[in-house]
Amino acid sequence: MKTYSLMFAGVGGQGSLLIAELTSLAAVRAGYDTKQTEVHGVSQRGGSVETHVRFGEKIHSPIVTPGEAHAVVGLEKLEALRFAHFVDPQNGTILVNDYELVPASVLNAEALYPHESIAYMKSKGLRVISLPASQTARDLGDARMANVVLLGALSNLLPIERDVWDKTLRLRIPAKYMEGNLQAFEAGAKEMTERMKAEA
Repeated sequence: MKTYSLMFAGVGGQGSLLIAELTSLAAVRAGYDTKQTEVHGVSQRGGSVETHVRFGEKIHSPIVTPGEAHAVVGLEKLEALRFAHFVDPQNGTILVNDYELVPASVLNAEALYPHESIAYMKSKGLRVISLPASQTARDLGDARMANVVLLGALSNLLPIERDVWDKTLRLRIPAKYMEGNLQAFEAGAKEMTERMKAEA
C-alpha cells in the first residue's frame, strides 16, 4: 500500500491546522494508519505554520522529508514557495492559493515579497496548480473558507472517497458553518477536476 505524505503551509489564522486535521481524520476513517505533527512558530502573530500528515498501511513517523511530499498545500504564495522543496519533484503536486499575504512586520515587505513565486516554482519543473481559493471563498460568503476550498482540491489527489470527506466535515465543523464549508469543499473539488482534465 502506498504511503501518502502531505505538507500544509500557511500563516496563523488561515486554517492550515484545521485542514490538516480534517485530512488526518478522513484518512483514519478510511482505514489508514495516520500520523500528524505541526510546527506553530509564532502563528498567533501571523507567523508561518507548517503541518505534516502521513498515512498508509503502517506509518512510523509523521515527519515529511524534503522531496517526499505527494502534495504541498500552500494557503498563500509565499508559504507555498517556502515549502516547495518538500514536494516530490517527479510525482508530487503543489496546490497553492493564488493569494498574497504580505508580512506586515517586515520593513519594505511589499517590495521584497516574491510576487512571481508561482511562475518560479513552475520554472523548476514542479507541478504547480494555482487556485483562486480566497476569491472562491469570498464568492461563497466567507473568505476564511479558502482553506476548505484547497482541501476540496486536494481530495482529488488522495485515495479517500467523497462520502468519507463529507462525514468528516460534518463531524468536525460546527453546524452553523457546515453548509458554507460543504460548498467550499465542493467548489475546490470541482475546480481541481477541471484543472486535471485540462492537463490530460
